[in-house]
Amino acid sequence: MLNWVEIDAQAIEWNVREFRRRLGRDVLLGAVVKSNAYGHGMLEVAELAREAGADWLCVNNVGEAVRLREAGHRAEILVMGYIPLDELEPVVRHHLRPVVYNTETLDRLEGLAGDEPLPVHLKLETGTQRQGIPEPEVLAFAERVQSSRRLRLEGVGTHFANIEDTTNHGYAQDQMTAFGRIADELVRAGIDVPLRHAACSAAALLFTRTHLDLARIGISLYGLWPSKETYVSCLERGKPTLDLRPALTWKTRVAQVKNVEEGAFVGYGCTFRVTRDSRIAILPVGYHEGYDRGLSGVAHVLVRGRRAPVRGRVCMNMTMVDVTDIPGVELEDEVVLLGRQGDERLSAEQLAEWCGTIPYEIVSRIHPELCRVVVRRAVTEQARQEP
Repeated sequence: MLNWVEIDAQAIEWNVREFRRRLGRDVLLGAVVKSNAYGHGMLEVAELAREAGADWLCVNNVGEAVRLREAGHRAEILVMGYIPLDELEPVVRHHLRPVVYNTETLDRLEGLAGDEPLPVHLKLETGTQRQGIPEPEVLAFAERVQSSRRLRLEGVGTHFANIEDTTNHGYAQDQMTAFGRIADELVRAGIDVPLRHAACSAAALLFTRTHLDLARIGISLYGLWPSKETYVSCLERGKPTLDLRPALTWKTRVAQVKNVEEGAFVGYGCTFRVTRDSRIAILPVGYHEGYDRGLSGVAHVLVRGRRAPVRGRVCMNMTMVDVTDIPGVELEDEVVLLGRQGDERLSAEQLAEWCGTIPYEIVSRIHPELCRVVVRRAVTEQARQEP
């Protein structure tokens, strides 16, 4: 293999158990495996998470859910993103749980559902201004579901706008209050609400009151803290920080090693010029594979357990690194782009900082066609993740 991703099975299992410990046994744990499991491999992670005790699987679209069903998963699957009206039939056929916030979707689902009522979840707007039902419209929407013989209200959920980007959680607290108020109003109106859910990773880590009936665990399932602010907030609030273990290592191989004379330019645009006789290793990976162009000239990779700086611009399918100070680098040596090699480690947080983005984007943009290989490594204290 030229480019591949290794997923540490023990790390995924460890993180699921850590959240199970935090949530307790009365809260359903929903493993969010959307967007190819944040770049980790949806089918691989779904199997590992379920084996470790995750109750539900959460995806973004019907295509992801169908792939899970075809792979043999019988767990409840929550489809959190928008489902086009002409793609709703598989929701019924595969017994999925759609998140609904348009009456047109309800009308179409009612026409497709059979004698067994289809469970639906309503998305409540509490302050993010993305998908969701505005508070004045929620009661009528819920009554519409309750009046149907073919639909069943199984749950209501919301999502936080500003819970991981700050250590001031006043806005998130207001959203929690709004969500509780709306859900309670439904109950007072005689509408049964079996499942309430609001918690993402950050909320589950910070606020026990967000755990409710179902927690949707995303980024931290993979061993990454949602943000430095979340980590600091846990410490400030006296919350025990979970022992999260990063699961992903991204690797490639050396495709060529060449001697470059002092003064020569490296790569497109002549943005880098060597100031000494150098050895440059060519890696067969670039921004098409998900290695961000913003890493040009600032990032490092790991070769033979040492850091090699990226030189020049990251290309569509190639990246150049300086191995002058790393003895013995040869053709097809293994290179780590993200993860650990020897005593050195490159974290998703570090790559994100280098190219001005967030760890979510770093891992989720790794090309889905790259091979995902499940491995089992001994979980050591050295592997513990802190931002």
